[in-house]
Amino acid sequence: MSRRLPVYLLIDTSGSMNGESISSVNVGLQAMLQALRQDPHALVTVYLSLITFDAEIKEIFPLTALEDVQIPDITCPRSGPTHMGAALEMLVERVEKDVKHANKKHKGDWRALMFLMTDGAPSDVQLYNQMIPKVKSVNFSKIIACAAGPKSKEEYLKKLTETVVSLDTTDSSSFSAFFKWVSGSVTAGSASAGLTSGKDALPPPPDELKIVV
Repeated sequence: MSRRLPVYLLIDTSGSMNGESISSVNVGLQAMLQALRQDPHALVTVYLSLITFDAEIKEIFPLTALEDVQIPDITCPRSGPTHMGAALEMLVERVEKDVKHANKKHKGDWRALMFLMTDGAPSDVQLYNQMIPKVKSVNFSKIIACAAGPKSKEEYLKKLTETVVSLDTTDSSSFSAFFKWVSGSVTAGSASAGLTSGKDALPPPPDELKIVV
């Protein structure tokens, strides 16, 4: 069995994402999946997991081989909070359970990638702040956060990772550009697994994405 590259996607499904935004996310996720499956190296190394967060935290599917992944349509409540801290809590639990570490017999998995997308800010700020050091202790090769739309609070995401990108709008073209970039980033991470530290693995972002500094 080849070494796996675990990839975790955390998607905001709070009430503000209802309507065109979540429809665009669904289209973008399917396009991302198709793009990844066209890369032969990603096809044998990448394992995906999808977690959504609003008032509830849902594991849409656990860490699954790319060729077996089926992404259902994600839905949003009409209103409700953004429990991002609780989503990070589930993430840490899953990574600690899922990711195989090296031992004398096996090399273990590659260091995981994590992508988080939100159009707002955590409603559970205290838990969010508590989870940040725990997420960092899991030792992801890369944590990438996307602040989508004008109401997203980039300052919270900057606490989690140095790699924050922003979208000015939450329309279909913006989300499509983001998920296309995600697929390119995963493909690059898959190709460079074991060869680089991951710092040089990200492709340049498209025009719709801005790097937050």
